[in-house]
Amino acid sequence: MFISSAYAQAAGAGASDAILQQLLLFVPLIAIFYFLLIRPQQKRAKDHQAMVANIRRGDQVILASGMLGKVKNAKDGDADIDVEIAPGTVVKVIRATISGVRGKTDAKDAKEA
Repeated sequence: MFISSAYAQAAGAGASDAILQQLLLFVPLIAIFYFLLIRPQQKRAKDHQAMVANIRRGDQVILASGMLGKVKNAKDGDADIDVEIAPGTVVKVIRATISGVRGKTDAKDAKEA
């Protein structure tokens, strides 16, 4: 008696507006996540792959364990390389576990080493 039929009909239109508003909130949220989280992580992974691919003999490297060493043998295409961590101590490590390169060598220095 107190509620008119016009109010009952308007409620259906309001529900579709609420869905549209929620959708409009998610689009910028997804864009923010992409630019702040996903894209930088992809760039970091791409830079790490390039660094690992360019490791040459004689480079000073930092292993994922925090150890420092000098590359003794690194062939292109091999998944593992030989790293000297102490005089006379050479270990075989997987390329992907190298977290950084401290000192790069020139191409001519790598042939002499």
